[in-house]
Amino acid sequence: MSEPAIRPNETTVPLMPCASVEETLAFYEALGFEATYKQSKPYVYLALRWSGIHLHFGPAPKDLDPVREESGGCLVLVDAVAPYHAAFVAAMRRVHGKVLSSGLPRITRYRPGASRFTLIDPSGNSIIFIRRDEQAEVEYGGSKKLTGLARALDNARILREFKNDDLQAFRALKSAVRRHGADAPAAERAIALCHLVDLATILGEPADPWLSDLCGLELTTDDRRRVESELAHLDGLREWLP
Repeated sequence: MSEPAIRPNETTVPLMPCASVEETLAFYEALGFEATYKQSKPYVYLALRWSGIHLHFGPAPKDLDPVREESGGCLVLVDAVAPYHAAFVAAMRRVHGKVLSSGLPRITRYRPGASRFTLIDPSGNSIIFIRRDEQAEVEYGGSKKLTGLARALDNARILREFKNDDLQAFRALKSAVRRHGADAPAAERAIALCHLVDLATILGEPADPWLSDLCGLELTTDDRRRVESELAHLDGLREWLP
């Protein structure tokens, strides 16, 4: 008797560590997920569903430190990421009165045209939403077609969107502004400074030095239009610009 053929109709469901049943349920249910199964004893097991997405959670290792954000992860491939980000942001505003953009749990910023964003849950798991046609290769360090501050901005974008490393993006931009800021066009410098204000706010660093530099810039109408077009996704942008 021959073995049955393997058919390409598999379903894969990620199983990630859960440091706190209560916090995990509160986070995902606030986003609109439904708990299809939950238990705390004799061991932790949660099954959550939203749209066509299924996430399962089991016991966390004793040495798990959610703050390190190295717990587990899941890639969610979609046709377009913007609608998902908008849905989660709207849910956060309804439940929390604000977007959770720093600490744990949180959602990363979404730049119009970006191909991914990440949800980081209370256990430090990363749920990464990725556009199906995302570019296959990424130029870490910034595009080689760019130079100076423009290349540093591209590098910061990659660090934030692909590596979820706000701290390294902050450090890279600080260094680039010191090295290339004086020679960069005013709009480009303003964009870098706005990113630094945003990153400083997320990381709990002082934003005053970058706000002060922004206030000292002389921007033309075209400069402001470019900055507002590229950074429309940043909260507080109009308050920062001179």
